Amino acid sequence: MSKVSVTGSKRVIDDVIEAAYDHHSLHVTDYDDRYEGFEPGTSLEGAEEVNERLVTVRSLESILDVTADDADGPGKLGDDALTAELEEVRERVNELNDRRDDLRAEIRDRQEEIDRMEPFADLGIELDLLGGYDSLEVVVGEAKPGAIEEALGAADGVDAFEVFSGGNVVAAFAAPADGAEEGVLQDALVGVDVAFLEVPDADASPADYVAELEGEKADLEEELEAVDAELSEVRSEAAGFLLRAEEQLTIEAQKKQAPLSFATTENAFIAEGWIPTATVADFEAAVAAAVDDHAEVEELERASFTPDGDHHTEAVADGGMTGGASAAATTDSATSAGSADDDAEREAATDGGHATHGSDDPPVVQENGNAAGPFELLVQGFGRPKYTEFDPTILVFLTFPLMFGFMIGDVGYGVLYAAIGYFLYSNYEGTFRELGAVALWAGGFTILFGIYFGIDVFGYHAYQLLPGDVHWPVDGKGLSPADIDWALSFLVASVLFGLAHLNVGHVLSFVSNYQQHDLKHALYEGGSWLLILNGAWIWIFSQHLPGPKPDFLFESFSILTFGAVSFGGFPVAVGYAAIVAIALGVVLLAIGEPPELAEVLSPIVNVISYARIMAVLLAKGGMALAVNLLAFGAYIDESGEGSFHFIFSADYLEYVRSNPEDYELVFAGMTTAFDPASIGAVGVLALVGGIVVAIVGHVVVLALGVTSAGIQAVRLEYVEFFGNFYEGGGDAYTPFGYDRQYTSEE
Repeated sequence: MSKVSVTGSKRVIDDVIEAAYDHHSLHVTDYDDRYEGFEPGTSLEGAEEVNERLVTVRSLESILDVTADDADGPGKLGDDALTAELEEVRERVNELNDRRDDLRAEIRDRQEEIDRMEPFADLGIELDLLGGYDSLEVVVGEAKPGAIEEALGAADGVDAFEVFSGGNVVAAFAAPADGAEEGVLQDALVGVDVAFLEVPDADASPADYVAELEGEKADLEEELEAVDAELSEVRSEAAGFLLRAEEQLTIEAQKKQAPLSFATTENAFIAEGWIPTATVADFEAAVAAAVDDHAEVEELERASFTPDGDHHTEAVADGGMTGGASAAATTDSATSAGSADDDAEREAATDGGHATHGSDDPPVVQENGNAAGPFELLVQGFGRPKYTEFDPTILVFLTFPLMFGFMIGDVGYGVLYAAIGYFLYSNYEGTFRELGAVALWAGGFTILFGIYFGIDVFGYHAYQLLPGDVHWPVDGKGLSPADIDWALSFLVASVLFGLAHLNVGHVLSFVSNYQQHDLKHALYEGGSWLLILNGAWIWIFSQHLPGPKPDFLFESFSILTFGAVSFGGFPVAVGYAAIVAIALGVVLLAIGEPPELAEVLSPIVNVISYARIMAVLLAKGGMALAVNLLAFGAYIDESGEGSFHFIFSADYLEYVRSNPEDYELVFAGMTTAFDPASIGAVGVLALVGGIVVAIVGHVVVLALGVTSAGIQAVRLEYVEFFGNFYEGGGDAYTPFGYDRQYTSEE
């Protein structure tokens, strides 16, 4: 990438913007107020009007619910046609939308009136009988009639009363006692749970009035349907135009607001940005073709993929912002002096000075292909790589699905993960599509490891259903008494994977420091950790001081390789060499980065952190096993030293119970209460309950698989792995321009 500046008179700024926009390669950087005599530019004339029209178009699209699926193909759209048709569509849509809003308001009013009147219709008393008395007090409300009668019967201020009810509505009539104050009826009901209702003012009976309101509401709804149909017709007619108008106005708005990122004086401007080095000459030719020599394109600096400390770019001999600023100043002076000669010479300073708008790094384009590309989403969650950093996407692609699949390791769950991923990938764009692709890869590896773990399907070993005496190479996940050695072996496998993973990270750190500085810095900041990391773990797997080291550290190699590799530990001499490597690494660290001596044990701790892979594997396998135990029941064969076997049927449960010398019953299970030979209500309920428990339980395990295995795998990538070599914080390459979809460039 190259940093370029475009310098010229404001008289040609429109043409320069058009040329840069059409070229669609310049990543414009914002001016940051650091130069005396320059200030940020202002939008071009007409920007406010364009933005207003753009807001109008988007508002119309929202009203009509226009989407990209409504496009009718790219087409031409002139300014005059846009203005005329937009005004016509706006008037028509606004009129219909206003009418729709009015109808909705009227329908809402009718419904509120119906809701207010329906209680009185249920009561069945004419409205004029519920008020207007001189000697009676009347209240209407929602309450229990018995509570009203009890309260009025105990009231001293009431001589006589009558209570009428209909539905949950009560009307109470009361004759106040002599000398009683006004409102005695409501006072008597203070302690009663009653919601008072206001009597509507209407001539018709409540039932007739409700029927009349229902009729009016139906007429309004019919009219609303007609308006909606007309709006739908407008949508089908105008959707293509609105999409073209939005795109064209968006382009115009971007062009007119472009000077906001420029440095300007009264008569000149400077625009800076990054552009692919291979296109600099072509970009310069495009600007020259648009404005001849009235603007000047200069290559200020050229970025390198190999950084050099803080100076990751190198200045171009004849360029620099100093030159651009001088050119702008020359232009500004010539223009302010009233020169009419557009070919006035604008010399750029060539003193070798180098300054830019700011210390912005080149933007980044991540290109990892179709397979690894979706995993850029995970990398960007930490931070987009800087221009000079190694993009770790391919490494995340190789390791994240592997860790996820190992931690879940179940064919059934893997199929569901893959199905969810396929749904997201097929039906969405952008982030959800990328998540779908990640889920597809994760689901695929989950299926593969599910087969490896004994054709594990929702926690059940499907290979046990195969005919004959089939023995699977991997005896489960380490949950059964018979396969406890596998659990310890998976712990060792997790640690070995972490060791390899961290070695890759430290090697990349070594290479990066070598490129940024020199071999000495690489040894201090990368080589030291490589020596400590590998020295520590080679010693752990050596026969030096074997006493504290558990046997499974060495036996696991034979188990994991099905007996093909027998490993008794590295020789004692190798153990001593590992100690020397650790000491050398500590010395290098003390010389180069003394503060980091406080973290000298981190290579051991960070590798042990990968034991979470085995922990999640056992936790998820254990949860699936628990669900199956509750639903179907299980026993252990060979007097408690064998594997778990699920029961499923009442007959088999009875068989297990009758042979306690051969089988140990773990749990009877819910579904085993169902006996097809004698179907009973309890058995059917148990069968249904067991199936519900199995489905809900496995859905929970499926969801927790994402939040546990997914989060733990991401954490290992971000913290243990990225922390060794990766910083992130880069900017995406967003060239000035627009990829047209709905309009043609003519």
